[in-house]
Amino acid sequence: MMATRNNDEVAAGLHTVSPVKTMIEAVRAGAWRRMSCGDGAHGPRVYDWAWTPIRTEFAHDRRGWVLAHRSISTGEIAYYRCFGRRGTRLRDLVRVAGTRWAIEESFQTAKNEVGLDQYQVRRYDAWYAHITLAMAAAAFLVVTRATEAAKGASEQATASPTTSGRSY
Repeated sequence: MMATRNNDEVAAGLHTVSPVKTMIEAVRAGAWRRMSCGDGAHGPRVYDWAWTPIRTEFAHDRRGWVLAHRSISTGEIAYYRCFGRRGTRLRDLVRVAGTRWAIEESFQTAKNEVGLDQYQVRRYDAWYAHITLAMAAAAFLVVTRATEAAKGASEQATASPTTSGRSY
């Protein structure tokens, strides 16, 4: 699955291409389904979703779709190009689209905390080394925080309720 621009063109018919926005606009109004793509920072992320097939041949019993989610509050639409097995259901594509949020959050955290976006390199190997070190540092921080939180929770659980508030 790949997020795409509204003017990205895909196969819409025999020897024709069309922008994904035009393809989604052709979907009938009743075809939109309200679904959650997973929990976010403020609870379930619910959007209206629609999809339409990409009309081209794919190898190994695969299919392609244009997937769109529309914000319930603003009506803004985001578009995706999707590929999967024949028989893939809309809810499966929605679930996969929802995983992008966790990945984007992880990258934003790495940018803020370990300088993921602070590289000024010109060669691929230097960029790769920087990204690898930054993500390793981010993983270290996540594990360290989880360990400390678990340690604090176990210490709190073992403290006696009658003695934990006393000072001697």
